[in-house]
Amino acid sequence: MVRNVGRYAPSPTGPLHFGSLIAAVASFCHTRSQGGLWHLRIDDLDTPRVVPGADRAIRETLAGFGLRHDGPVLYQSDRRAAYADAVKRLRGASYAFDCGCTRREAQSGSAGLEGPIYPGTCREGLPAGRSARSVRLRVAAGVIEICDRFQGRYAQDLATDIGDFVIRRADGITAYQLATVLDDAEQGVTEVIRGADLLSSSPRQVWLHRCLGLPVPVYGHVPVIVDAAGEKLGKSTGALALDPTQRQAQLVECLSLLGQAPPASLIARSVGSVIDWAVDNWAPDHVPRRTRCRRRPPPGQL
Repeated sequence: MVRNVGRYAPSPTGPLHFGSLIAAVASFCHTRSQGGLWHLRIDDLDTPRVVPGADRAIRETLAGFGLRHDGPVLYQSDRRAAYADAVKRLRGASYAFDCGCTRREAQSGSAGLEGPIYPGTCREGLPAGRSARSVRLRVAAGVIEICDRFQGRYAQDLATDIGDFVIRRADGITAYQLATVLDDAEQGVTEVIRGADLLSSSPRQVWLHRCLGLPVPVYGHVPVIVDAAGEKLGKSTGALALDPTQRQAQLVECLSLLGQAPPASLIARSVGSVIDWAVDNWAPDHVPRRTRCRRRPPPGQL
């Protein structure tokens, strides 16, 4: 029997916030409720956005909330050789190709799910006088469908919805889609539990798994938490910071938003007791089947 393996993969661009916490809680509880391993990965490839010391602060915050990981922490910045090798293999197998287009040229195609679809300018080779800037993965026509653990059926035709997508950026940094697929395989991840803002990335990642001959994990996307104005809680939107003096209350709020109906009495118990209750009573079927949940700040927190 294959043991369930989950992971949490924050970017060290600042401290964790409430939106980050709810994704971590969902991933941890889902994995631990099945007796699985829960790994931590630091997605620090996008070096211009990395904040020094943020990785340490993230680890301390997770531990303070009772979310303790198994094994060593994997840092993407230590994996550059593996990423370069994968790009080389994909190019050698004609799955990937060099692209000489500028950002403006690459966005001159028809409308897709996440913006203009790449028009295919360099798909059959670089035009005369052009040099490679990025590397793109070829996509094939046909629907890629996932059965999301929480959201149900989700499908895309990458050719008409997304287009050939970048796997190595013009600045030389490996793109998120490729790095996360390789890292999930490296850590033996069997289930990817994360926020629903990444749901549309899943078909691309399935396609990459297939191209690389890697096992495809099960995906589960929990609702993204939004504020009273409907804005996603994140570093860029001034999300409410986590309060280390109110950990139990914040964990109970996370569980409530995840549909787990925790008893109010948990707030008076220890952080460890709250987490133990959450793991023992985790009910995947109760997670709201929608991509957004509204959060109302407690009184006095504006």
